[in-house]
Amino acid sequence: MRNIFEICRRTGAGFRTVPTRGEVQRGAARLNQIRLVDLEDLLGRDVVNLDQKVLRQSLTGRRVLVTGAAGSIGRELARQIAALGPEDLILLDRNENSLFYLEAELRGAHPLLGLTFVVGDILDRRHMAMLFAETRPQIVVHAAAYKHVPLMEQNPVEAVKNNVLATRSLAEIAVATRVERFIYVSTDKAVRPTSVMGATKRLGERLVKSLTAEPTRFMAVRFGNVLGSDGSVIPTFRKQIAAGGPVTVTHPEASRYFMTIPEAVQLVLLAGAMGEGGETFLLRMGEPVRILDLARNLIELSGLKVDEDIKIVFTGLRPGEKLHEDLKNDAEDALGTSNEKIMVLTGVEPLTQEEWGAMRGLEEAALDGRAEETLAGLGFLVSEYTPEAALPGRAASASRIVDIGAKRRVDAQA
Repeated sequence: MRNIFEICRRTGAGFRTVPTRGEVQRGAARLNQIRLVDLEDLLGRDVVNLDQKVLRQSLTGRRVLVTGAAGSIGRELARQIAALGPEDLILLDRNENSLFYLEAELRGAHPLLGLTFVVGDILDRRHMAMLFAETRPQIVVHAAAYKHVPLMEQNPVEAVKNNVLATRSLAEIAVATRVERFIYVSTDKAVRPTSVMGATKRLGERLVKSLTAEPTRFMAVRFGNVLGSDGSVIPTFRKQIAAGGPVTVTHPEASRYFMTIPEAVQLVLLAGAMGEGGETFLLRMGEPVRILDLARNLIELSGLKVDEDIKIVFTGLRPGEKLHEDLKNDAEDALGTSNEKIMVLTGVEPLTQEEWGAMRGLEEAALDGRAEETLAGLGFLVSEYTPEAALPGRAASASRIVDIGAKRRVDAQA
């Protein structure tokens, strides 16, 4: 399809596409439904469709809680889980407006389904404990997180509070209320992180790796950039094209691994069904795609010509951003699973006793708003975290974080 698209682009020919054979076989479309080519059609690989039978066995008749339910991933999680017939679906987010629209959508599509919509903040431990106690979820999908890399570089304390401290709190509540499965949504930015956001997600992976305790099984799911998610590159490009350009690309060689939103959600749910506890799962995502190629393709798919109608401008990498992302680091191995599209990673280590002490110091620094010590503590707990510039006083601040943790551990023992 990409080759045909390139020929049409060079010759100026119009083009349309028909549904795939798989879509026709599933009854999702009819062969005569001719439509415009979408960017997802040019992803460079087949869109992954995972085993619906396994998903039904794991979710039908179950009580499921989704955090971050009003976000791009959370909304699709809600839609797919609702279609699988859970006993109750509890959807939590602090974005009241988006949650309102999600409620209208789901109640219209599933009028008989048990639905609970909760406006709340995952940082509010008392509220979260009450929510878990009242709804007794059997499965928790933790998708709530701050995700925008440059913004979190400016707000490291909030990134740590939301992505690390709240994750730990929710995980501990899950154990206390005997949740059966807790699925943590991570990102490829957690691999050799250069950003605060990536480092917090790496620490989140290690936290859930450390907290597996009967009867609760914890697992993490790591995937790449999601096409079309809120604030991501494709919606940004579309707005820029609609405004007449220019389309801004950070670097001509910048590349990312891409998934569609439904793919990402299927991976999360299937990993939750497959996991025995302590795993980090990864989807086979094909080859990385250059951002520049996405920009060019989207301009052409809009019926316009690059440079003639819409210019592309290079703006440089933003704080915390990498030129290329990786799916795993050198200490990790990706092993096959019973599903050929899903791998499980080895090499994600749980926290040591000293690091648990440092976690206490990190928590104190973040809650007190001490940004320098918070960053230093994050660097101590995520040794592969390499920010662009050396943090002033990082070594001394890291020592203070460890000392605080050690002192609190001694006080607790006393």
